Amino acid sequence: MEKHIQIFLHKISYLSITIATLTLILVFFFQPPPQTCINPNPNHPKSSCSAAHRRTTTVGTKNHRLWSTNTWTKHVNSFSTLFTHLQTLKLINNHTQTLILSAGGGQAVMALKQIGLVDVVGVELVDSPPLVSRGDPHNLPFFDTVFDLGFSANLDQALFPARYVRELERVVRVGGVVVVCVEECGESGVREVLRLFGRSEVVRVGNVTVVGSKMTMIVTRRTISV
Repeated sequence: MEKHIQIFLHKISYLSITIATLTLILVFFFQPPPQTCINPNPNHPKSSCSAAHRRTTTVGTKNHRLWSTNTWTKHVNSFSTLFTHLQTLKLINNHTQTLILSAGGGQAVMALKQIGLVDVVGVELVDSPPLVSRGDPHNLPFFDTVFDLGFSANLDQALFPARYVRELERVVRVGGVVVVCVEECGESGVREVLRLFGRSEVVRVGNVTVVGSKMTMIVTRRTISV
């Protein structure tokens, strides 16, 4: 009797397993495909792998949008005023080979080009073509003494100020000019900045306004070749 019961239970187990297997097969083959999104926008790709209808924006288009903003124009005009002042002081001319260190999006580079300078290079950790190239301000990718002017309005933000200034001096020729603008400061602050310069002597110091901020401009001339 017990033997018949065991056989019956085994048959029920086999039947249950068979039914479960068939159910899984039906679910696998007849379930609808997964939806990637709900009410997709026809202007956007239907999935991350689809390239259909994908809009691309060229660098030129992005720059046109950026350069036409009021903020950009105000920044460029501010730098233009500063550099025009340097022109009146006979510190730069249209043939001055210039390096803008920590150039941001390139407002200072554009300002110099607009007032007539031809050879201007902007360097920043993140490039912004065509005005700014990528480079480490603490380890510049240039030979020694290749520029007539080195300029930075962001010395305050340098991670290693002494190395930052040392690189600026290194790439400027003897007799060339290094100009830095720092947060507005008095004589003690100016002396602290000048201690960073090991190859230059001070030419002039004055307060200026750059992009709406009151700053102190320190102009030095490189005098030592080594």
